[in-house]
Amino acid sequence: MLRGETSQSLRGARPNRRQGEAPSDMSLGLAAKDLLVTEILRKMATHNRQNPAYAACPISLINENKQGGIMSGHSKWKTNKAKKAAADAKKGAMYTKIIKEITVAAREGGGNPETNAKLRTAIARAKEANMPQENIKMAIKRGTGELPGVTYESVTYEGYAPAGVALLIEAITDNKNRTTAEIRNIMSKKNGNLAGSGSVSWMFSMKGCISVKKEIISEDELLSIVLDAGAEDVKSESDTYEIYSKPQDFENVKQALQKKGIPWEQAEITMVPSSTIKLNATDAKAVLALIDALEEHDDVQQVYANFDIPDEIMEQISSGQ
Repeated sequence: MLRGETSQSLRGARPNRRQGEAPSDMSLGLAAKDLLVTEILRKMATHNRQNPAYAACPISLINENKQGGIMSGHSKWKTNKAKKAAADAKKGAMYTKIIKEITVAAREGGGNPETNAKLRTAIARAKEANMPQENIKMAIKRGTGELPGVTYESVTYEGYAPAGVALLIEAITDNKNRTTAEIRNIMSKKNGNLAGSGSVSWMFSMKGCISVKKEIISEDELLSIVLDAGAEDVKSESDTYEIYSKPQDFENVKQALQKKGIPWEQAEITMVPSSTIKLNATDAKAVLALIDALEEHDDVQQVYANFDIPDEIMEQISSGQ
């Protein structure tokens, strides 16, 4: 899933406004096991001051200063993540993860995106990655059982990175025991550790997050549109507005923006931490190294964290210092 906040910018300190209270290469071994992925890869050859500023939008890193602003280091990290995602898409790694997400969403909630929000979100990601419509349909059918294929399951891991940073790791796998062992190994090698269920999940809440470029619309105009549609909060970054909502109001907010012809940079359901841990340069590098290693695992879909990296440190990391 950087959003610790994926804004994976010195965000200026400003009062929050509320309504009322308002993608590593896929291994050949996995490709051989997963007939669906193999087929796809073959075709590819012929993607407030009173309230803390939350990290949002996958991963997602959170950078929050004491006045409620989010620091500029995240926009640079987000740019780097976008470039990496583009590279992963070319290699097929992103396609593999999205296919798994669609398949599981269809199996758990049915094959109709109109009534399955999780599937609808997965399909949107697939389209953003330029996945062929035929492949999307095949993944849905495999999830609903209309076509044979590998049986996937969703699993969430909780743990800690260096400096006590909380990690929430979402994965989709066809072999839970294998994936658990591999995630545990990555955590151990990068000075992290897995924890029991409920250890850190209570620190995160699910929110819809939509990023809109400031150059497109004024803040007042944006507020009048999204608050009426159910948005809970709008936060200002250096060049974007981050719109937060409850998951059930996420689609309403998106539709309100669409009706006004307002495009967004990113729109997703994410996990937002309630507090953050400020990191020094050494710890920041160690935490990001662990998160990168986790995200490179074929089965890992998203990684959420509750760290705060100062602007100057993120600058150093982004420049390779």
